[in-house]
Amino acid sequence: MVTNLILQVVEESVAATGIEAFIKISGKLGLRFVVDFISVLVLIRFVYFPIYKRRELFFTYFVFNIVIFMICFLLNKVDLSMGAAFGLFAVFSMLRYRTEDISMKDMTYLFLVIAIGLISAVTKIKGADDATESLFVGLINVLIIIVAYLLESKLLMKKEGVKTIIYENINLIHTGREAELIEDIKNRTGINVHRVNIQKIDFLKDSAQIKIFYFE
Repeated sequence: MVTNLILQVVEESVAATGIEAFIKISGKLGLRFVVDFISVLVLIRFVYFPIYKRRELFFTYFVFNIVIFMICFLLNKVDLSMGAAFGLFAVFSMLRYRTEDISMKDMTYLFLVIAIGLISAVTKIKGADDATESLFVGLINVLIIIVAYLLESKLLMKKEGVKTIIYENINLIHTGREAELIEDIKNRTGINVHRVNIQKIDFLKDSAQIKIFYFE
């Protein structure tokens, strides 16, 4: 009888401890997830989308971020080191889609949402409570968003646009006639081109593939 009573008390204590641990972890997870989700939402909706207008990548960015966040948060509960976390981050950041070409800018934003997920999941402050840690994580994410916004805006530098054209006036491809080439492209396209980069020359068709650069 006494043994059964002791076992019952132990089981109830273990169950109570497990419930308390679950509530504590759930609260921390929820708080950090909110910070992570809002950070990615601001970055993608208010920095990325107004410029690139690629709505189809919303799903990709949010899913990558959430998956990275959840994996790193859960692994962090089994004493995942920061080095291992960054190793995992590096593996995910090198993923490429083979079915569709993704621009360097799109890959950079993918890198950013993965980084935000990692930072939100594993950042710790010794001796700090959950609210303080979440506030610190939020400030780091805000800093990342501000830097991305400043680099995308015209506040720090002029924004340069790039287009690739097929150009048939092969005579202006010669070295030393770059000024004439730029002027001819300006007249034909109406774009204020300031430099060009010749990609390919096809002498059979008397044409060239040229990358033109202009300030937006």
